[in-house]
Parts: sequence; C-alpha cells; structure tokens
Amino acid sequence: MPALMAGTSAVEWRVSDGLVPYEDALAVMESRAAAIASGDAAELVWLLEHPPLYTAGTSAEDGELLRHDLPVYRTGRGGRWTYHGPGQRVAYVMLDLKRHGQDVRHFVRQLEEWLIRTLATFNVKGERRDDRVGVWVRRPEKGDGSEDKIAALGVRLRRWVSFHGVALNVEPELSDFAGIIPCGIAGHGVTSLSDLGLLVSMAEVDQALRRTFEEVFAVSTIPSEAP
Repeated sequence: MPALMAGTSAVEWRVSDGLVPYEDALAVMESRAAAIASGDAAELVWLLEHPPLYTAGTSAEDGELLRHDLPVYRTGRGGRWTYHGPGQRVAYVMLDLKRHGQDVRHFVRQLEEWLIRTLATFNVKGERRDDRVGVWVRRPEKGDGSEDKIAALGVRLRRWVSFHGVALNVEPELSDFAGIIPCGIAGHGVTSLSDLGLLVSMAEVDQALRRTFEEVFAVSTIPSEAP
C-alpha cells in the first residue's frame, strides 16, 4: 500500500455503544465531512450499530424492496439496497482522498482489502468478485458451489472527502436480509461470522478492524470521543 502522504495527521477512531439512529449518523457524517474538506477537523472512522432498517443507494430499484416492515432511508451513497441492524458492525469512513491518492477506484479496493484482512484475522477467507459488490465467502459445506455475502460497502464523495463506508456481518438477524435483494444481487445468500460458527465479540472485531485499517491505509489512529 502507498505510504501516507506528508503532512497527514492521524485518523480519529471512534466506537459508539448502543444503537445509533440512522438519521443521527447521517447528520454527523454530513457535518464532519464538510469540516474535513474545509480543514477544520481531522479524518474519522466511526464504528457503530444501527437499529433494524433498510437503506437505498443511488442505484436502488423499488422492486428490490420486498418487505415494508422496517424503516427505509434514501441516501446518497453508491450502491443499491442494504440492511443494517444490531450485530452488524458498520464503519463510516470519513477520509480526505486528496491526502490518499485521489483515486476512487483504489479507495474502494482499499476498503475491500480492509474487510478481507479483518476476516482473515478470524481465519475466514473473504474474496472479491468482479461482477458483484461486497466481500464474499465460499460455502463448500453446502455442496452446491454457493457463495454468501458477508460484508457490504457503499461510499459517497463530496469535495474528495468520503463518507458512508462498510458493514461487516458479525451476528445480525440474517432473516431481515430477506426483505431486500441485497445490493441488487439475486441468487446468493448472506452470512455472518456467527453463521459460519465463529463466536466472536464485537470488541474483537473492532480490534481487528483498527489494526488492519492502519495496515491497509498506512496511517495511525487515535481515540475520538465525539465525531
């Protein structure tokens, strides 16, 4: 990975307890991204969980929402439909890409690599697919060559500052994914670390995410009390 560009300060790292309402998180991201772009705030990675909900990206189609029993939020991030809920670690990534190569495709690859390395910490092999968004795991025990999605990503840029980010399934309610066609991809399942038989705490996932983020993005991180 490329070295951090000269003059870049450490990225703030925040972990929120409890469930953060989606509209509150969106307001924080909007405000923080603007402050980063104007040079008034440091870059931030924010780890949290949301109450159960569906979000629609800019490419989402109405027909891909199959249930209407959870709140729905239209958002400006890329991608299609995504579920968020307890047991899923969401990481909102607010970085100034002018400091990190100013290459959107490379940034997305870095996010994928971050998730793949985090999964490897728990001996799970996450893989990219050229024709499918997200990070995938093979399920040989099913005997049908199937693959399940274990992590999603969707980002938005404004003035070269990123927001939104990634979502890793640790122990969410997988049945709630049946309310959408996740990311517009039919014919594949969704899995989690728990579903794969791994009893991993959220704190352990957070530790792995922080260590691998520093590796992939070649930065140091410092604790942040508020975004």
